[in-house]
Parts: sequence; C-alpha cells; structure tokens
Amino acid sequence: MKIKRFDYTPILGWSASRYDVFSECKREYFYEYYGKYDPVHPRHTIDRLKNLTSVPLETGNIVHDVIKALLQRLRKSEAEIDTERFREFVRRETEEQCRAKTFFEVYYREADSIGSRDLLPKIEGCLDSFLSSLRYEWIRRDAIATKDEWLIEPPGYGETRIDGLKVYCKVDFLFPAENGVVIVDWKTGKPDDGKHTKQMMGYKAWAAYHLDCCADDVTSIVAYLQPDYREVEIPSVDADLAAFRERIEKETGEMYAFCRDIEENIPLNKDLFPMTGNARVCRLCNYRELCQR
Repeated sequence: MKIKRFDYTPILGWSASRYDVFSECKREYFYEYYGKYDPVHPRHTIDRLKNLTSVPLETGNIVHDVIKALLQRLRKSEAEIDTERFREFVRRETEEQCRAKTFFEVYYREADSIGSRDLLPKIEGCLDSFLSSLRYEWIRRDAIATKDEWLIEPPGYGETRIDGLKVYCKVDFLFPAENGVVIVDWKTGKPDDGKHTKQMMGYKAWAAYHLDCCADDVTSIVAYLQPDYREVEIPSVDADLAAFRERIEKETGEMYAFCRDIEENIPLNKDLFPMTGNARVCRLCNYRELCQR
C-alpha cells in the first residue's frame, strides 16, 4: 500500500494528543509545542523536561516497538519464535531504553531509580498476552497472505488532511481484509472509551484519505493487552466520519486562536497561555518545576 506524501508547511496540525494537552493546560501546551518562544527559560531546559519519560509511557513504547519488530519478522519468516531468545531480546531492549531515558519519577524524586526490573513484568505480560491471542494466531494463519501490503507504523507522523486541515494520526497496524482494511491499535493501559474512540476515528479518517475508501470499508479495533487480551471494535459509518470532521475543525480553530500567526504557527505571548487549576494535571506534568518557581 502506498500512502500520500506532503510538502512541509509550518501551520499546526491537529492530533488527539496535541488537543488533549491543549484541553488540560494551556501553559503545558505552550511548553510542549512552543518552548523555543519562551522568554524566560532556556530552550535546553524546556527540551530536557519535554524528553522526560515515565514508567507507563516507556512501558507502552517498548511494547509497541517489540510488536512492530515481531510483525516485521513475520513478514520475512513464519518460523516459530525461540522463546528464550525472544525474552532475552525483550530484556535487552528494555535495559537499553531505561539507560537512555530520564524518568519523570526519578527527576521529580518520586523514586530513587528506575530500571528494567520496574518495567519488565508488565512488558512481558503484555507481550505474552499478544503472542497467545487469537488475533496473533489469525495474523499468522490468514493475514499473512497479504503481508506485502501490511502497514506497520508507517514512517513519519501519520500526516493526513481532513477538509483541507492538517491532521496527524499514526496507525499501529493496518492490513487488507476481505471487505476493506483493518486497523489494530495496541493499548497497554486502561480502557478509555472516549479517548480511544476519538483516536480510532482519526485512524479511519487517515485510511479514508490515503486509501481513497469510505468509513464502512475500515474496521478499527482497539486491542487491550492487559490484564488479558481483549479487543473492542469501534463501529462507525460515514455520518460518524462527518461528525468527526466537524470536531476536528472546531478543535483546530481553538488552537489557531492561540497563534499570533496561524500560517507560520507562531504563538501568542506566553502569559496568554493560562495555567490549569487542576492539581492532578500539575502533578503529572513534565514542566511543573517551571510553574513552581
């Protein structure tokens, strides 16, 4: 499958994660997306905080990376997985990622240290759940016939267009099926119906644009990997996609309102990005030290 390419433009693009940050705290949003415009804190300080990871986030990143590697391996070889070699690969990947990252929990002194031992149990549990699932067996038995047409985390950021607006929706795994295409999105955290439905509608819109199909042709599945493997199909019709387009237009407009120059994506002054009053959001924010000074 070929996906469309776009020339670079500086104008901001909607994504579910970007709008989530915008909704939670405008000041966090400023630091996350416009840190280079901060008049007080140096760019390297903001970048250091931006690059903090956390145990849940890194667990999800590693699980996604390993599943990606498994699917890419499956395209080349249908041989059985050597369990010991696979577990060693997972342990090595986890150790390397932990060494390379600075954890939020350590930076803000909520933990003395974070190592692979803190992540491996959940990572291994999620991967065991995936490998023992009916979905993985089905991929090996049936979907393998179309392996040359699989899209496994396509390169780039998942850029697409919805009614002329720039949008980012990066799919985990897309493959052709008898009645269209199937998108599967792996989740290592807890179910969140509203958030995950919104993400999957974005993936449907991405597929509709790049593959020139309609919503009815796209089956979207959220695959929860723990505590046990469970799939939830997100049904939709073209009317749902139309409503989603309207939502994207509204949310993009809200973010545009915080730009001094929309086309160049230059923000308003920092003091026009208010801090949230929600203590829980502050407690989980990478940039909280900048607001406490």
